[in-house]
Amino acid sequence: MSVRQSLLAILDQGPCYGYQLRAEFDRRTGSTWPLNVGQIYNTLERLERDGLVARGEADSQGHVYWQITDAGSAEVARWLSSPVVRASATRDEVAIKLAVAATLPGVDVAGVIRAQRTASMQQLESLRCAEYAGSDPEGPQGLAWSLVADSMIFAAEAELRWLDHAEQRLAGHPDHAMGLELTAERPKRGRPIGRPIPA
Repeated sequence: MSVRQSLLAILDQGPCYGYQLRAEFDRRTGSTWPLNVGQIYNTLERLERDGLVARGEADSQGHVYWQITDAGSAEVARWLSSPVVRASATRDEVAIKLAVAATLPGVDVAGVIRAQRTASMQQLESLRCAEYAGSDPEGPQGLAWSLVADSMIFAAEAELRWLDHAEQRLAGHPDHAMGLELTAERPKRGRPIGRPIPA
């Protein structure tokens, strides 16, 4: 999720001050990923450094309004018209944990999978039971909330399918583990063995 681009896109609608930006971000994402004000101001300062926003004068209540620049508007247009490319180096903690557990001698990998499956199922059930807390579930904020909630539900369902797949793959190996012992071979510089997974 890009906080930077999201804040820029909101500023493209008009000048805002920090707390206002936070409220607008929450409205547009269903309050799913709350931001703290410090994170917003740090991001605004970086955007200012990069010439994408300009700091205005404080109003009578002390609110400093930030305004997007032409370069910032062009950045928003680029962001909105470009697909999100998921980097191949993105690390999924569950996948890494299971891969490491599967190669450690004496680890009950089936138990690791069971524990994760239980947690993932609880998370999925919680997501499915969640309800929009606003007054108009069919309005723009309700739609934004449901889009984010649906994405999280689909991700949890995919994780459960992957856990089933991993369990089946590991069932074909004795003791559910390949048991890699520490090697005495000194690592060589350069790329590790194996091919990078494409994005």
